Amino acid sequence: MSLALVIAACGGSPATPVPSISAPDATGTAPTTSAAPTADAPPSGEPSGSLSGDFTLWHTYSSGAGTELDALNEVLEQVRAANPELTLEVVEQPFDGVFDRYGLEVAGGGGPDLFIAPNDSLGQLSRDGTIAALDDYIGDGLSGTLDLAVEGSQVDGVLYQVPESLKAVALYYNAGTVSTPPATTDDLLAGVEAGDYTVGLFGSAGGAYHNFGWWGAFGGQLMDESGTCVADQGGVAEAHAYLADLQDAGVTFYPDFADLSDAFKEGEIDMLVDGPWAAGGYVEAVADLGVAPMPEGPGGPALPLTGVDGWLVNPSTEDPQMAVDVALALTSPEAQEIFANTAYHIPAAESVAIDDPISEQFASAVESGLARPQNAELNNFWGNFGNALDLVLATGADPETAIADACAAMNEANEK
Repeated sequence: MSLALVIAACGGSPATPVPSISAPDATGTAPTTSAAPTADAPPSGEPSGSLSGDFTLWHTYSSGAGTELDALNEVLEQVRAANPELTLEVVEQPFDGVFDRYGLEVAGGGGPDLFIAPNDSLGQLSRDGTIAALDDYIGDGLSGTLDLAVEGSQVDGVLYQVPESLKAVALYYNAGTVSTPPATTDDLLAGVEAGDYTVGLFGSAGGAYHNFGWWGAFGGQLMDESGTCVADQGGVAEAHAYLADLQDAGVTFYPDFADLSDAFKEGEIDMLVDGPWAAGGYVEAVADLGVAPMPEGPGGPALPLTGVDGWLVNPSTEDPQMAVDVALALTSPEAQEIFANTAYHIPAAESVAIDDPISEQFASAVESGLARPQNAELNNFWGNFGNALDLVLATGADPETAIADACAAMNEANEK
């Protein structure tokens, strides 16, 4: 599928002709290389005992949510064992505010050598100069990496992270109460109206990421190639009207995502939309868990945002080549297999086999999603369209008016 570059979720708490969200700085080209790795660097992504030095690593894999920390610790143990002269100090960070915190630390001359994170702020961090460009150090380290993972790790065609996995939201359902998940938006609405199942979704201004996939189902798009908002030109208002119809039919829109997640775990609802980062908690709580793509609509497949997790490198690290080599070791096919089958990550490497059925189902959602752009105009999407969603669901505002106002405000802020 030809995937257009477009617009967190992320952390625990972000087809027919496809509608696209174009990013003006997206090239879709593979990274170029101006220098090969040093002669004593290990083969790409394969620890060989040649890694050495002291490095500080940041991550946001909370010990209280999911199984990502378990996977990371297993990978770290293997890399350390294979490289006895390598010292890795690992620091867990809360996801909330982590990109601002990282940027401030680095701007002040500190911060970690390496930081694994979703590409939520890759473009902004690159423009701020707080992450290193990696093309001069990567060599053939990304050979066998999915094009979508490479593209999502670039800004203006320059590589800024070593990709580890892909992610997008999908429909979780309790297979013990839902025999067949809804394949279309009409099926979902009819099932709710008939009382066949109960559904919870993320409402309020915080739901812009989780509900973005509905836009594609109704043929909507956010930006054109110049970064100008075009959400008021059809499809997006219809998607919001559909969400209002779901609410009228009995779907509960939760303003607090933790309450939504708990409701699903405790059996109060049969379905919700969430990402693979939360799968560990759901697998533990729901005996018969299923995952399916968000339902297709009259405008085509739902198009959730596809993000990329990867290792960022501090531009002030003393040995950037070795830092990249460490990142390649931490994202080797063997490491990605551990993350896929322990923490439900979708591997960035083509060769990694996915054995876990939940991870395998999420792979379909990732492949059909839209790659998140890194253009500066996206910064003015979240608040304006989160507010529009809140107005439609909480106050019953007219969807066309709410979307037109949000689009105009976004364009004004971006001087479009």
